[in-house]
Amino acid sequence: MPLLPDLLLPLYYGTLLLLAAFGCHRALLLVLYLRYWRRLETPPDPQTLPVVTVQLPLYNEMYVATRLLDAVCELDYPRDRLEIQVLDDSDDETCELLQLAVEKWRARGVDVRRLHRTKRIGFKAGALAAGLESARGELIAVFDADFVPATTFLRKTVPWFQDEGVGMVQARWDHLNRGFSLLTRIQAVLLDGHFRIEHAARFASGRFFNFNGTAGVWRRRAIETAGGWQHDTLTEDLDLSYRAQLHGWRFLYLAELGVPAELPVDIAGFKSQQYRWAKGSVQTARKLLGRILRARVPRKKKIEAFFHLTTNFAYPLMVLLSVLIFPAVLARQGNSEWMLLVIDLPLFLAATLSVVAYYSLSQLVFDDREEKLLRILPAVLALGIGLSVNNSRAVLSGLIRNGGTFVRTPKYRVVGPDTSWRNKKYRAEVDGTFVLEGLLSLYLVVCLGLAIYQAMWLAVPFLYLFVQGYGYVFLQSVSAWARSRRGRYQALRPLGLGAADGTALPSEDSDR
Repeated sequence: MPLLPDLLLPLYYGTLLLLAAFGCHRALLLVLYLRYWRRLETPPDPQTLPVVTVQLPLYNEMYVATRLLDAVCELDYPRDRLEIQVLDDSDDETCELLQLAVEKWRARGVDVRRLHRTKRIGFKAGALAAGLESARGELIAVFDADFVPATTFLRKTVPWFQDEGVGMVQARWDHLNRGFSLLTRIQAVLLDGHFRIEHAARFASGRFFNFNGTAGVWRRRAIETAGGWQHDTLTEDLDLSYRAQLHGWRFLYLAELGVPAELPVDIAGFKSQQYRWAKGSVQTARKLLGRILRARVPRKKKIEAFFHLTTNFAYPLMVLLSVLIFPAVLARQGNSEWMLLVIDLPLFLAATLSVVAYYSLSQLVFDDREEKLLRILPAVLALGIGLSVNNSRAVLSGLIRNGGTFVRTPKYRVVGPDTSWRNKKYRAEVDGTFVLEGLLSLYLVVCLGLAIYQAMWLAVPFLYLFVQGYGYVFLQSVSAWARSRRGRYQALRPLGLGAADGTALPSEDSDR
């Protein structure tokens, strides 16, 4: 047998087998959801309402900051038991806008204060920790800039803390601009899968799950006993969540309580967000997996935590599969097709069908059924593939570096058919990954053409999915890059360029 198949095929099948394992884990989440999920009974209102501090960590959010502040100041909660901290690290017009808004609400009797830091030490985690030092609340609610909580949010979350063992209550994310574009519709489905199925399955079956950085309420004592907010990962929320649960605190997930937020409308902002989440999860895995596996908790929790914290390793595997799939088919050309039917096809189906079922169910479990499944699911699968290069870089960086600069995702207050965001001040920086995405697209187009020419029909659907995914992300990225060369805006600095004032942060590692 030639040397190439000897080396190529084991690598190809090993990659496919690992991807199938991640797919089977997703199928397990579906089973857990269907088996365990139930609606929680609303607890009675507490006789004495605790003091709640609402923290709003903000940095240069001139388009959405006052919208959030207005919504939070209108929360239905006794004013003598509600404190609002505007944790403002901004260095642009946002500072003045927030100060005017704070003064307006203070004049109306709301206990709201703006706490301004001139250096973003620790970034979001640092801002939350700094605010906690002066907070007077027993409970701590957190909202990011792009969220708009309903007035009843605290009324629906605070009663759950009558159980002294509850450390955190997380609400579901909803979407203000789901229908804005194909990109936002795909993002909405991706997030629906996480919140409607994944979170619900983990919570209902007694596995660990995590606070998502916003739209949740913490018991202050849970934060403090778990070691507080730390900024040695880019996902301080995921990190604290696992530390708190290992300390014995229980988390609750309220799937019926949706808090709407604005989805990124440009591919560069979306990729930057995904990069931060992927890198941070790998950093958290490096930091905590050993501790989790040694902990005296049920094995099912350890297994779920392992897959939860390592799920982004599927992205480098996807890039590798993209390169290997056609050569692997060529290496067996002329052989019987039984191997493709008996080995390759089941592994591919294990890796993909569970994803299809997962996102399909996420659209069906609520009565809204926002998306027509047959139209949106191919695009969802394709975008997941197209992100592989971007997120693979994040995984590799997370494996070797702690911390990093927290680059926020720009939001423009775009909720309807509006293209004026292209001329607004903020824009995520477009990095060079789109070049590799373009090269992979071209390579796979050639592979697809050869597969059709040589009548390799079993390989054609999978190759087309790869072409669609890399091609879509590449074209969107090129378009964003071209706009960035023409427009005037404040570029959000790429990860790793230090503090807001340009000075290096000794506690952070730069990564690009």
